[in-house]
Amino acid sequence: MSTEFRRFEILLPLQFNDGKPVPEELIVAVELELEKQFGCISAETQIIRGRWLHEGHSFRDNMVRIFVDVIDTAENRQFFRDYKEQLKDRFQQKDIWVTSHTLDVY
Repeated sequence: MSTEFRRFEILLPLQFNDGKPVPEELIVAVELELEKQFGCISAETQIIRGRWLHEGHSFRDNMVRIFVDVIDTAENRQFFRDYKEQLKDRFQQKDIWVTSHTLDVY
């Protein structure tokens, strides 16, 4: 019997909405929290540039991607829903992009 896995990806901003840089300690804290919760994380350190519109204003973001591959359970999905809200507060963002998709692991 095979186990189903899911990858959760989080795009973390490198600047707060006011343009001030996010301290590296905040990003490291996310990595450590996820490692403690799931036993593993991966991160891409190149800058991911984003643009989006909100209430008629154009915003630009510089972000890093953190991802975690875990067993696909309702508990893990709920963890990331709740964690997203914590991250929005911690990083002072209107939104934080958290996505997931199923994985075929061989």
